[in-house]
Amino acid sequence: MSDEKSKASKNARDIAENAAENTLALNPLVTLRAEDMFSAGTNLMRAMASQPQAMMNQWMALTSDMTKIVTQSSEIAPDRKDRRFADSGWNNNVFSKGIMQSYLTWADKMTQTVEDLDLPDKDAARARLVTSIFIDTMSPSNNFFANPAALKQLFETGGQSAVNGLRNMLTDMTENGGLPASVDTSKFKVGENLAITPGKVVFRNEVIELIHYTATTDKVHMRPLLVVPPQINKYYSIDMAPGKSMIEFLLAQGIQPYCISWRNPTADHRDWDMTTYIEALDEACDAALEITGADSVNIMGSCSGGITLSTYAGWLAAQDMSDKINSVILAVCVLDTMASTDNDMAALVTPETVKAAKLASSSRGVLDGQDMAKMFAWMRPNDLIWNYWVNNYLMGNAPPAFDVLYWNADTTRLPAGLHGDFLDMIYSNPFLNPGAMVVGGQPIDMTKVNYDTYVIAGTTDHITPWKAVYETARLYGKNTTFILSNSGHLQSLLNPPGNPKSWYMKGDAKQADPEAWAEKASKHEGSWWLDWGEMLKSKSDKEVAAPKKPGSKKHPPLGDAPGTYVFEP
Repeated sequence: MSDEKSKASKNARDIAENAAENTLALNPLVTLRAEDMFSAGTNLMRAMASQPQAMMNQWMALTSDMTKIVTQSSEIAPDRKDRRFADSGWNNNVFSKGIMQSYLTWADKMTQTVEDLDLPDKDAARARLVTSIFIDTMSPSNNFFANPAALKQLFETGGQSAVNGLRNMLTDMTENGGLPASVDTSKFKVGENLAITPGKVVFRNEVIELIHYTATTDKVHMRPLLVVPPQINKYYSIDMAPGKSMIEFLLAQGIQPYCISWRNPTADHRDWDMTTYIEALDEACDAALEITGADSVNIMGSCSGGITLSTYAGWLAAQDMSDKINSVILAVCVLDTMASTDNDMAALVTPETVKAAKLASSSRGVLDGQDMAKMFAWMRPNDLIWNYWVNNYLMGNAPPAFDVLYWNADTTRLPAGLHGDFLDMIYSNPFLNPGAMVVGGQPIDMTKVNYDTYVIAGTTDHITPWKAVYETARLYGKNTTFILSNSGHLQSLLNPPGNPKSWYMKGDAKQADPEAWAEKASKHEGSWWLDWGEMLKSKSDKEVAAPKKPGSKKHPPLGDAPGTYVFEP
């Protein structure tokens, strides 16, 4: 029994870690509309009908494979990384093995047929997307009666797994919008086992709270680090559980981190736009400077927080106030909207979908994070839907208890104004086109922005692909260091020292071609956090006695971290 528990625990951990590579983190600005998927399917069927040779070639190959499967001479096998067929039961009897092999060859031929069709780039991308969703849905691992692991679980538990699975499904139908739960939320609570680094809220306005963390060293570097998180999730991805908290690490280095916690807007805040957020960010910056007595801040932003940070840098430059910032750190952030056209998200972006997204948020007043999470889940169904379908319903297990997935499910909203501004960036590409965006009456011109910059990307990040993030580094100029970490979107950031599998590449972003950069970059074992910490210390001015408590006379503590805005539903 202990072995079974150990196996179940490992399975849950594997599911959680795999899904953590596909966290929301970046707001998908457009929605997955039914009419778009129907149109993609219609175009695909029309292309197949007009190009029968492509389908005929794959049909003949499928027939050949099926003959070998029936005669048990097929060597078709799943990829070693395909967790759907990892259970030994798929190979232990002829029936299960035949079903698995038949599915694998059918999926391969369907995919290849779409690849062989002569379609315009955008139609081809959408065809691949709708086909992959259909193929993933049809996997026999999702079928209780075809999944040998589920049937074994049913037998070994005397039917209890089926009872548990039905209970889990009914709970999700009423409490999770019909999707299988990705995390056991009962195991986590913000302020108790997440976001627990001691600190105080030292500034608050209608849009943000600013958290000043309590020093853990006798001396600290005078210049603060101001952290600008994404607006679509709660801020505490940088302050997860002890041991993987960026804030905890920074404090140990003698850095003074100040973190913004964005308010979760409602329809009453529909008019909050980029100007609203930039002006609120500027107030937070002023507060951090007053408290520390420093002349400038180092500033860090990730995902959409990096877009906000860059807009702020351009806004300051337009007013000859660039000296408020000393250096910039950007993580998994794409500024050139034309640099990333080969991922799943790009297949959804057309003038029609952008217009529809704008109208939807304008009518509601907000873009709801839960709606975005559902859409995003269908973009990666194997990782974000069917994994949990099998675990929660077919196997009757509880969803995994994993802090990153809890944070990922703790979504927020975007006000219609800011959402509209983000959508406008898709085609105006304002960071490459000076004057294309005006914030608070100030035209944004990135050619006037010149800071020492440190940019981080993830090797397997499919949301903000590393080559697109490399273009962000290039945009910031010749004094930019580019770090390529060996993981996905969020996991590349939550990469504390001590992970034996961690490595990163480092180099100046001087080459125009990212592949050329990779050939010349140096490779380092371990976490990039250590390099980051040393860089920050060199940019953070002299050491001074650590403050006895957060805040100042002008900015007294308003309450304990993690503040109040993080708890607003």
